[in-house]
Amino acid sequence: MPINVTKTFLPPFEEYTRQLKRAWDKGWITNNGELVRELEQKLRDYLGVKNLLFCSNGTIALQMAIKALDITGEIITTPFSYVATAGAILWEGCTPVFVDIDKKTFCIDADKIAASITSNTQAIIATHVYGLPCDTGKIQAIADKYHLKVIYDGAHAFGCTYKGRSLLSYGEVSICSFHATKIFHTAEGGCIICHTDELYEKLFLLRSFGHRGDDYYCTGINAKNSELHAAMGLSVLPHMESLIKRHKEIFQWYRDRFKQYPSALLPFNDEELSYNYGYFPFLFESEKILLAAKNSLEDNWIFPRRYFYPSLNTLPYLSKTSDCPASEDISKRVLCLPMQADLSVKDVDRISSLVLKVISE
Repeated sequence: MPINVTKTFLPPFEEYTRQLKRAWDKGWITNNGELVRELEQKLRDYLGVKNLLFCSNGTIALQMAIKALDITGEIITTPFSYVATAGAILWEGCTPVFVDIDKKTFCIDADKIAASITSNTQAIIATHVYGLPCDTGKIQAIADKYHLKVIYDGAHAFGCTYKGRSLLSYGEVSICSFHATKIFHTAEGGCIICHTDELYEKLFLLRSFGHRGDDYYCTGINAKNSELHAAMGLSVLPHMESLIKRHKEIFQWYRDRFKQYPSALLPFNDEELSYNYGYFPFLFESEKILLAAKNSLEDNWIFPRRYFYPSLNTLPYLSKTSDCPASEDISKRVLCLPMQADLSVKDVDRISSLVLKVISE
């Protein structure tokens, strides 16, 4: 059997069908049904946040955040993220301004943000890369000084807490992905989190065509999600503690096998961070060695992922480019190794041995 970089966790089938039957019996499978509302409340409780909306995916949630905050100009963002981060900015008619990353955390370098602020800058969109926190304190201080909005792309951050609170609770808005590849998922889905009731109401309308019943308030889109997806979320959520514990065990197996290469491992030892262990990135000395390792793994039916590649500031369809040497370098050298709950010690040994063999050669 092939080993992919991630594998969807599926709860016991009877747990999912039990939730699904609730929707089936009511004959109500979309349009803000009982299961969607229940999942939203359970996610609020789990994350310790006041306002959360379940959406069709994380990308549309990011687009809604930009729209709800009335952002139309330049947005400072990171070049080291999934393409959806930049794509949402472009899709909403805004201009991404890429600021290079911190070489230790791979998150946007907060010390470089101020130099890129212009009279057209309206917001900062930063990504908690692999669930590692951005420098939220510095970013917020800059935003306060220059009157900017702060949006966090927390696609990887579900289950991560920083300084005693969910990493998804920072910024004016945070979004998360619930795609099937994530540690918590609803097959397809995502959420958007905000702090004020006024913004929550605006996002609620944007998610549902801009109206409540026969009263129309604004131009909206369809970003709702279904009872079928909510049923999956309600079935997966009770397993989060055991899933994170299992991922942590596998994560440590990897770290033990690569301990002679500390510079290849990201710093997950922040005492103020409680981590979800969703990914295991490995930083090679060169792209050449990365490609050799990737080929060797794939020859053995093991499929890692270049995550993230390429550096977003190099996308061919950008009208304005900028140099981000740290991101451009790291994006060529980082490879995420398989991380899934059912990996065995033998699997990790096999994967690690193949990587170490290439490095030694």
